Amino acid sequence: MNENKLKCGYVALIGRPNAGKSTLLNYLVGEKIAIVSDKPQTTRHKIKGIVTIPNKGQIVFVDTPGIHKPGYLLNRRMMTAVQDAILSVDLLVLIRDASVSTGNGDRFVLNLVKESQKPSILVLNKVDKLKNKVSLLPLIEFYSKEHDFKEIIPISALKGFQVDILLNRIIEYLPEGEPIFDPDELTDQPLKLMVAEIVREKVLEETRDELPYVTAVITERFDESDPNLTKIYCAIIVEKQSQKRIIIGKNGRKIKNIGTKARLEIEKLLGKHVYLELFVKVVENWRNLEYKLDEIGITE
Repeated sequence: MNENKLKCGYVALIGRPNAGKSTLLNYLVGEKIAIVSDKPQTTRHKIKGIVTIPNKGQIVFVDTPGIHKPGYLLNRRMMTAVQDAILSVDLLVLIRDASVSTGNGDRFVLNLVKESQKPSILVLNKVDKLKNKVSLLPLIEFYSKEHDFKEIIPISALKGFQVDILLNRIIEYLPEGEPIFDPDELTDQPLKLMVAEIVREKVLEETRDELPYVTAVITERFDESDPNLTKIYCAIIVEKQSQKRIIIGKNGRKIKNIGTKARLEIEKLLGKHVYLELFVKVVENWRNLEYKLDEIGITE
């Protein structure tokens, strides 16, 4: 093989909820393009992150929703996104939280990797949480016996430990090819979706354990007619009036905090002043409504 040939390909990041997929994607890309929360099922879309390595090539990462048992149409569409990603990429990166014991969910994800017959790398994430790294050995032995992974790499996506090693290993297993995206591009996500996701992240932060699954955000207007100020209007969707009251908070304090935190992050993203207006809509059973999921951008 000619070592001067560039590599390029698609790589799916798959795993259980809270394995650290989005944290890893953000670290690899060098910018925050995926929202992060300790709440399961935070990622709902397939998010592409683009990493261009000079003189080596380009990796298009596909961050996928955490694999879980689907109870609503929303969750079924999320799992369809995972299946589509597995089928359409050149390489799978299975991310496993090394700080927790192996459960049925981990075995289910492992079986998906086996059935795909795609080349795959196992990433044992969150090793910074381990008091004794020797505890990795049984985990490595288990996965080595179960499947022929190209590599098994312990990392900490949060701390950046061994992430560069992972990146270099990934590009080794990609096909030869010219870059698909411009070297300056980091993601193909529409701005309206990125803005909505930032707002949803702040909703998750502010509401903590009260509303982890029942909120969604839609960017309804995105006005850039003023070169010095972008006006953005977002609807926060909930299923019940009681949930609306939680988001608004006493004297509107909570929605104000959500808006302030989101506006500051959106201004960093856009590089300009932002006027952000948030309002809450009650849409009963939105997680099972096709038209609402289409509007949110969680398509089949």
